[in-house]
Amino acid sequence: MVHGKALRLSAVLIVVGFVLHVVAGLLHANGPANDHRVVFAEYAASVVWTSVHLAQFAGMAVFIAGLLVLFFALDAAGAGAARVVARLGAVSAGVALGLYGVLQAVDGVALKQAVVAWVGAPEAEKAARFASAESIRWVEWGARSYQTFMLGLTLILLGLAVVFTSKLPKALGYLMGLSGLAYLVQGWVVGVEGFPETNTFAILAGYVLILVWSIWLVAVTWLTKETLGVTAS
Repeated sequence: MVHGKALRLSAVLIVVGFVLHVVAGLLHANGPANDHRVVFAEYAASVVWTSVHLAQFAGMAVFIAGLLVLFFALDAAGAGAARVVARLGAVSAGVALGLYGVLQAVDGVALKQAVVAWVGAPEAEKAARFASAESIRWVEWGARSYQTFMLGLTLILLGLAVVFTSKLPKALGYLMGLSGLAYLVQGWVVGVEGFPETNTFAILAGYVLILVWSIWLVAVTWLTKETLGVTAS
């Protein structure tokens, strides 16, 4: 049996975390991300940089908490392959959150300080300051690449767990898996090219797929327990 209250809590956390993360991202300083001289100046001038990155971290933490609650609901219901993939998904979710913390420390703190120092440096020091900021940017590429890989793996594993339990719509699990594949693509592109315009398509695909399956999960949690085969408490 799938735990009904856990499913409802999971759905709420996933939607709230996802919305918070996306809305915070909309407030992020914009610019041609791979044109470092231009975009670093934008980053240095941003007065909401720290708040935006803190809000992004909070959103990701809530989103992953929702995935972990989903794991507990599925783990209680699953057996065999379903239980194995659900537990692997929980482990990868924890790793993804840890890597996101590293990413935000690099991007939200270290990079900000580096670009501010570059903008305010005397002309004789600017080249060295820029090289320092650019090195931190490349560390950001690496952290984001591996965090995105782990988040994608988490979504694929938990999507498989949904499919294997047969207590939730299988198509919901497939959509979770597809959103995970979109994140794997993002992880590869970021690791190889940084933030090119072409990566926007993979980002949007991931966002749309998560929005669809998370809203579907919210709807599913309000079905009758007879339809879902859930326990009420």
